[in-house]
Amino acid sequence: MRNWMHCTLVYRNSLDLVHAPGSQPGLRVAGKTVTQEHGDRSPLARLAHAAMLVAGAALVGMAATEAWQVFARYVLNDSPGWTEPVALLLLNTAMSLGAAAGVRSWSHFGFFILVHNVPVALRLALQAFACLLVAAVGAALAVWGAQLLLDGIAIPAAGTILPESAVFLPMAVGGALMFVFAIERLFAPAPETAAEA
Repeated sequence: MRNWMHCTLVYRNSLDLVHAPGSQPGLRVAGKTVTQEHGDRSPLARLAHAAMLVAGAALVGMAATEAWQVFARYVLNDSPGWTEPVALLLLNTAMSLGAAAGVRSWSHFGFFILVHNVPVALRLALQAFACLLVAAVGAALAVWGAQLLLDGIAIPAAGTILPESAVFLPMAVGGALMFVFAIERLFAPAPETAAEA
């Protein structure tokens, strides 16, 4: 019988968090322990972390831009013209990069109840299908976002020096990241599936 005073096993967010005496706490994934202090240091992990930081900063910037727009309009009676296109660019940045980071961390939209209640072999097939579907959507967003960006690059947006199509840049970058992260996840199944297989 295990001594739970010396070895604690907690199941949270589909990952086994392990802490044993004399060892660093960490994530047990497919028989390997990744410490929480260092985490995943791969280039794609760093890219996903950077995308999440940029998405968070864009969200804060969008809130500040909208607050300034309301203050300038109702207090100063002088509504700036630049706030709407900038807020739209920041909103697209937060959504696109946040969605891409969500693909890498397995926290994107999915039918997880179905996937977790089927046999492991079918679960792997469903996860592979989901990864391929997300990769296809990401590729479409990247290609079409880049085309829309290039189509309107010479047209200035009202009230700013940005091109009108600048709002499509985050969509193209986020789509490309979604594609890359989905392909990575195709070859690295979800941690609970890898542990059971």
